[in-house]
Amino acid sequence: MKIALVHPEGSNWIPGQKDVTTALNRMPPIGILSLAAMAEKTGAEVKVLDLLVAEPNEGVEKLKSIVEWKPDFIGFSTTTSSFLDGYEKACFVKKLDPAIKIIFGGVHVSSLVSKVLVKFPNIDFAIIGEGEIPFAKLINGNDPSTIKGLVYRDNGEVKYAGTPTDFVTLDELPLPAYHLLDGYPDAYILPLLNTPSAHGTSLISSRGCPYTCDFCDRSVFGRSFRYNSAEYIIDHMTFLYQKYHIRHFNIYDDLFTLKRKRVEELCDKLAKSPYPFSFNCAVRIGYVDRSLLKSLKKGGCFGVSLGIESGDQELLNKHKMMVDLGVVEETVHMIKKSGIRAKGLFIMGLPGETPETVQKTIAFIRRLGLDELNVSKFAPFPGSPSYNDIDEHGLLDNDWRKMNCLNFVFKPSGFQSWEEMDRLYSQLVLSFYGSFWWYLRSLIPTLIMYPHNLLMILQHLRKLFIARNQFKVWKQT
Repeated sequence: MKIALVHPEGSNWIPGQKDVTTALNRMPPIGILSLAAMAEKTGAEVKVLDLLVAEPNEGVEKLKSIVEWKPDFIGFSTTTSSFLDGYEKACFVKKLDPAIKIIFGGVHVSSLVSKVLVKFPNIDFAIIGEGEIPFAKLINGNDPSTIKGLVYRDNGEVKYAGTPTDFVTLDELPLPAYHLLDGYPDAYILPLLNTPSAHGTSLISSRGCPYTCDFCDRSVFGRSFRYNSAEYIIDHMTFLYQKYHIRHFNIYDDLFTLKRKRVEELCDKLAKSPYPFSFNCAVRIGYVDRSLLKSLKKGGCFGVSLGIESGDQELLNKHKMMVDLGVVEETVHMIKKSGIRAKGLFIMGLPGETPETVQKTIAFIRRLGLDELNVSKFAPFPGSPSYNDIDEHGLLDNDWRKMNCLNFVFKPSGFQSWEEMDRLYSQLVLSFYGSFWWYLRSLIPTLIMYPHNLLMILQHLRKLFIARNQFKVWKQT
């Protein structure tokens, strides 16, 4: 059995602007690598192609070589913004060799369920939800009608075998098949200012989140929460250090600190480890206190991200459960006092957003004293609660390619134009990163203490200037 798994490039920037994302962040496709490891465990030959790290012409040639290898299945894992690009690649494969079976999976496909095969005829199978078990059963030749979570064709009719009921025990999964990923780890970089050393990678240690925020797509894991044990995580980190010399880990969990005992146990083990490990993680307001921060610091925590979303309490009450702005301020103060970097995650353009709420967010951010800021542009993904009644709250540009949180695709009723939103977004970002106090308080000390970040800035200086100038252009229009 031959299996190929493809990560399509998709749309990762803003139409009409020069793409500078490669200078800022590039994650390995860990979900695909997990499927590849499962396939290898069944005895299959596997190849992985990440088109994000290939030049456009090179990517076409690499995809051709995959087809010439004559795989039985080619699987594509896509987000909403990368789905159409993935489907174009699937059509290219079918044109070269119609016998190859095409499988699609990922969050966007999971939100569409049967519609994906109805509307896109070159897709043979779609996996809804978590992929490992239905994927392994499919490539092993099980009857599609018996594979929960599988959408398939039966004599021209699209059928769904039913909602998944079996879920993997995460500690029983083989480690992701990093050895199949060309250029790993050098071709993959963590976000600027997010690591104390040059040797870093992303790592996922849990799946799911019990909360239902209005803007979040839970099509894959629902509201479940499962996690790797501290022992498994340490073994994973140790493997990556010994094989690839990786020292820093960006733990890309939705809610890393939900199970406190696990986190404390992990940090104890990290503190005793003979290896120089450090990590970043995400915490939720209400799931962090001084004692836990002390444990995180002891374990080598470099920085934490907090999903704050907005500086307007009324807007928060509509879209995010149990977050109080007063508690946010207290939490950021605790994080900073513990010696850990604090990164605030915000969303602009939620239903109900207005120019006035944006100004409240700007004022709130100024009070927080954050080390970093990330502001996403709201996208009503098809699997999120907000998608169901989005037309009642403003104007939707339902262009999947632009739903990468870097483009505004939804204009709330409180804004007069898309241009007004772009101007305010630029003002919001530049009010933080253009601030003299941010340079003095955070950037300069970070570059002095962790010179790797200065080297990254110098290496990508031209792209960073391009990105900053694009914000200036939006501000002036």
